[in-house]
Amino acid sequence: MKRTLVIGDIHGGLRAVHEVFKKATVTSADQLIFLGDYVDGWSQSAGVMDYMIALSKTNDCVFIKGNHDVWCEEWLYNGKTNSTWLIHGGQETIDSYAGYDENKKLEHLNFFEQMPYYFIDEKNRLFIHAGFTSMHGPQKEFHNSNFSWDRTLWEMALTMDKRIQKDSLLFPKRLKLFEEIYIGHTPTLYYNVTTPMQGCNVWNIDTGAAFSGRLSIMDVDTKEYWQSEPVHTLYPGEKGRNRN
Repeated sequence: MKRTLVIGDIHGGLRAVHEVFKKATVTSADQLIFLGDYVDGWSQSAGVMDYMIALSKTNDCVFIKGNHDVWCEEWLYNGKTNSTWLIHGGQETIDSYAGYDENKKLEHLNFFEQMPYYFIDEKNRLFIHAGFTSMHGPQKEFHNSNFSWDRTLWEMALTMDKRIQKDSLLFPKRLKLFEEIYIGHTPTLYYNVTTPMQGCNVWNIDTGAAFSGRLSIMDVDTKEYWQSEPVHTLYPGEKGRNRN
């Protein structure tokens, strides 16, 4: 039976991808929706991209673009780096491309360039890396950077009084636009939570794989989820995006 599975931020943790896919018994019949940030953190960012490209040939996949993917795409395009990217996992990504020839890098660049910033399925569920600010939805967003950087949508969803129903005038218009919204970008570890979090009709699937957390997959219809072991345990001797 076909499932729709949504996957949180990976950040170079290919071993975690393999582990959680095995736990979730992912097959070629499953639709896979990735919420972005495939790179920057653990040492296998280039390998993650190889695996994503391979999955695109076997599964019905949607690959949302995250802010770290934008940085990597820019580097693959012009070879330029910035200090912010380098200290937030970019150096590990560059190192992971050692031994890759220009044709292979070009394949990855083309893959990044084709990634959408958001996806709306047939059940009016939105999948986006971070958020949007327009009251008319992401289709009317003025700054594309909000798709991969905005945190206000998630913060708003978390602070909503649970007694306010969706048909209320007080319910945020942005959230009324969709049945459900699935995001990454803001690790649930920020709230001392290690599992996917819900605020109103928004689900956050970034469970901190880049840091001390786990990589998560959720079945969007049943809300059943699976998690890898803490990703740092799969990469002994590495820091990921932990800088302390």
